[in-house]
Amino acid sequence: MTLLLVLCSFAFAARIGDVTEIYGLRGNALQGVGVVIGLNKTGDSPQNAAAVEVMLKAMSGMGVPLASEQVKSRNVALVMVTGELPPDAQSGVKLDVQVASTGDARSLEGGTLLFTTLLGPDGKAYATARGALVIGGYSVSSGGESVTKNHPTVGYIPAGATVERAVPSDARLNLSEAATVSWLLRDADFGNAARLAAVVNQTFNCDDCARATDARRVDVRVPDAFLGAQVEFVAAVQELQVDLAAPSRVVINEKTGAVVMGANIVVHPVALVIGPLTIEVQKQTQVSQPGPLSKGQTRVVEQTQVTVDEADGRLQKIDGGTVGDIVGALNDMGVAPREIIVILQMMKTAGAIDAPILVL
Repeated sequence: MTLLLVLCSFAFAARIGDVTEIYGLRGNALQGVGVVIGLNKTGDSPQNAAAVEVMLKAMSGMGVPLASEQVKSRNVALVMVTGELPPDAQSGVKLDVQVASTGDARSLEGGTLLFTTLLGPDGKAYATARGALVIGGYSVSSGGESVTKNHPTVGYIPAGATVERAVPSDARLNLSEAATVSWLLRDADFGNAARLAAVVNQTFNCDDCARATDARRVDVRVPDAFLGAQVEFVAAVQELQVDLAAPSRVVINEKTGAVVMGANIVVHPVALVIGPLTIEVQKQTQVSQPGPLSKGQTRVVEQTQVTVDEADGRLQKIDGGTVGDIVGALNDMGVAPREIIVILQMMKTAGAIDAPILVL
């Protein structure tokens, strides 16, 4: 199904905490390799020996040494465990983790993750994970027939990981001692950065407390009244409302044919020629049968027929306007949404559209 959606771009009021991040306070990715057990013959096949090797290593560490030939079960699966360590997470905090099969397991339904160490980007252990999986799908097979719903090889463990070590203080911002705090806009824009700085200066009655250093970053000096109370200052700034200009861009998903764009994106005058050319190739297989008593042989003969249908081209002049106007005009001409996608890309290449086009 093709979807074409036109949105109006305008200035909108937003909470600073919803459109920015604080420099130096960010999450860190965690990942580890583990084993899920307890599967009902839906785990990795014997060809995937990695799952068995990891399980044997874990059992050996618990004083139960086994040889690989002693384990021939499809009740285990090798998985990748991922999560995110918040910047303020302390030892003992619980985290949600995602578990995904890395082998040829059919389903992780009913499985339990064994004790798994989660490593940070620096290769050090920061958390451990274990527990029963929550699966949003299933896979059932019987008598050669199978039914699969959603994605049964990916699951979650709510609060399944425990933080064992916090992020080192030298790797994150220490708010209690910070004299300057920097906010980063999620969508870079020079105008929005300047407006954010102006709102902070006006609110705290300070002409030079906040200063936009580029299109994304705004450095804010902590006022003297808030020294020693930086957390309260950050909380106050996060709650401020700022008028932001929505970005002008056209987003196209080539796989689904969906287009989302700002309706007020300016389009310069341009002329379009729309004349579809259809080429159809048909192949027919026929059998050439020799006559009776002849020495000929029966042969299979393929006949190919090529049909070319060229519709009358239509020249349409567009005197400019907005993307919304263009879309309306193309719809009136009977142009299909997927053809509109191609036309928008060509108009961008021709210089008729200034806004960036993002293709997913």
